[in-house]
Amino acid sequence: MLNISPEEIVETLLMITQQNLDIRTVTLGLSLEDCADEDLNVMSEKVYRAVTERAERLVPVCDAISREYGIPIVNKRIAVTPMAQLASACRDADVTPLAEALDRAAREVGVDFVGGFSALVHKGTGDGDARLIASIPHALSTTERVCASVNVASTRAGINMDAVLRMAEAIKETAALTAERDSFGCGKLVVFSNMVEDNPFMAGAMHGAGEPDAVVNVGISGPGVVRAVVSALPEDADLTSVAEAIKATAFKITRAGELIAREAARRLGVQMGIVDLSLAPTPAEGDSVADIIEAIGVKRCGGPGTTTALALLNDAVKKGGAMGTSSTGGLSGAFIPVSEDAGMVRAVTDGALTLEKLEAMTSVCSVGLDMIVVPGDTPPETLAAVIADACAIGVINNKTTATRLIPAAGKSVGDTVEYGGLFGAAPVMSVNGWAGTKLIRRGGRFPAPLGSLRN
Repeated sequence: MLNISPEEIVETLLMITQQNLDIRTVTLGLSLEDCADEDLNVMSEKVYRAVTERAERLVPVCDAISREYGIPIVNKRIAVTPMAQLASACRDADVTPLAEALDRAAREVGVDFVGGFSALVHKGTGDGDARLIASIPHALSTTERVCASVNVASTRAGINMDAVLRMAEAIKETAALTAERDSFGCGKLVVFSNMVEDNPFMAGAMHGAGEPDAVVNVGISGPGVVRAVVSALPEDADLTSVAEAIKATAFKITRAGELIAREAARRLGVQMGIVDLSLAPTPAEGDSVADIIEAIGVKRCGGPGTTTALALLNDAVKKGGAMGTSSTGGLSGAFIPVSEDAGMVRAVTDGALTLEKLEAMTSVCSVGLDMIVVPGDTPPETLAAVIADACAIGVINNKTTATRLIPAAGKSVGDTVEYGGLFGAAPVMSVNGWAGTKLIRRGGRFPAPLGSLRN
């Protein structure tokens, strides 16, 4: 049984009122496998009805819990069965109607995003997968709340290099179709290696095959809380003391997430899934992972020592969170999305943080190359090479990595894009022009590493 002491409540209220603590998302995972139909229009209508009927109480329940406990729940979201599985039932070349049905349903029930216009092609691309991937640009340009994700690599399978290039081409197509919004459609598209089945965060959420029919997954936050704790430490505090302070804080934040997850699941009458421990930043000043890195002792995020500080932060968050809940899952660590983190934006503007440094940071954080805006004329082969590098880190190190790249149409290095809300603003970053175009065009499969032989 979860027991919360009065002292913990007071401390949590301080975190909420002064340090930007919130529950970043309550995400309802739904299986839509029973909606499959060979008629695309019939299937789309089944998807709409299923989501609206099963998720109609999500937003009212979350709002009631937030009022009663005084803990902000910023986002209410839905994750569904990868739509490529449903697309396999029909033969239509364009399966955008499935995305449009999800979008209408999300609007009807009042959630901000629905994830699951997704495919898993790490070992090969099926017919339904190919048609869904081909539909992604159109789907993301004609919907407001739908997010797409594709898993192109895993430690057990290696990297599907043909799929990597195909996704780079899809990113370019999406950028062109949403050019009037600074190619924002790409902000709703993630390419993964080692994709997880229970991620509550967008744009990469989907409801995996190993999940129950309906489940509540919660993503917590709290970079501002951790930054405040680290900043309050004595100047001469050693790194062990820093790690202990972060660990203790992560424990307290996770307890709040555990409470909300249990209560939401109980009231919705579904199974409680996981609590994702990830520190998810926002554009709000101080609510920044980069600021934590600098509070630990790096002059500017991106400078020498950044990867060490991020590794310490990520490890301490996992250790503290694991004490706060037995239901850890999702990604659980620290996110480094450039546009969503005011400190990251400042570091890029100052010239301290580059794409190459972000790649190094990917090896020790939760996901990796996230919400990075690059010049609109970046070739698809270059985007594919960046994606492949991130996948290689994930495959070799047996961890989840992802890329969310935005080749902003008509923008060049030095320009800035404005997306607003949690997506923030970002400077256009330069990309090394010496990309491995020949490497990417070879295609085929990057073999699974020896470390995958674990049986």
